[in-house]
Amino acid sequence: MRVWFITGASRGLGRAFAEAALSRGDRVVAAARDMAPLEGLRARHPDTLACVPLDVSNRAAVHEGVDRAVAAFGRLDIVVNNAGAMLYGMVEEATETQIRAHFDVNVLGPIWVTQAVLPHLRAQGSGHILLVTTMGTGGGMASAGLYAAGKSAIDSLGQALAMEVEPFGVKVTIVQPGGYDTGLFTIGTTATTPDPAYDPLRAKLTEMWGDEAGPDPSTAAPVVMRLVDLPDPPLRLIVGSRSFDLVQQMNQARAEEYRAWEHLSRLAPG
Repeated sequence: MRVWFITGASRGLGRAFAEAALSRGDRVVAAARDMAPLEGLRARHPDTLACVPLDVSNRAAVHEGVDRAVAAFGRLDIVVNNAGAMLYGMVEEATETQIRAHFDVNVLGPIWVTQAVLPHLRAQGSGHILLVTTMGTGGGMASAGLYAAGKSAIDSLGQALAMEVEPFGVKVTIVQPGGYDTGLFTIGTTATTPDPAYDPLRAKLTEMWGDEAGPDPSTAAPVVMRLVDLPDPPLRLIVGSRSFDLVQQMNQARAEEYRAWEHLSRLAPG
């Protein structure tokens, strides 16, 4: 029986992971800003679910929340940095306030959680940190560039973190899910004020993406349950069959572009 600490656990992927972990007999500390959606789940699992109200952008609150999580069940085994939000709009349209608030949650939030849990994981000599990013990590898309930028930052952070904590018996996996129906593009979205100059591009993107909401987050949970059972888990894991194919296509296109301009790159000795 392991102990999970999951941020953004009130809905979407975080909620799906919490339910799956509880169903297999694990204990879960569910952290979220809004506790109301978790009341029914807590009623069904009064002895194995603890709920901690938490805004991950508040560093002091994160440390306090992690201490409460450890006190609830005595240890932490699996930490899921899942809390996040979407800033939707073109780079030029985004205000300073919107950008700072976005990175406070999507970049600084996972850093604060990681800093808070690591002393506990190092002391026990074990643990697995999951950093939930996106299949688009390493590649931006118009109107979602700031979201992709934050997730790419966490991807790089995770790679460094894995090297730093390996000597302490702590594992790190960067979980890269595709487009699940998590509410990210509805209740989880802050939108910029549209600049008419970008209306043609916005219309093109709307046509490209369509109205498909994506699969239910619960369909991703079995993959993560298998992931945390692996004795030697991967550093990165794409979650989603279609997403896997799309990432391979993006990687191939990037490699082809590098090769096309290899002659120019090699003019410099560095």
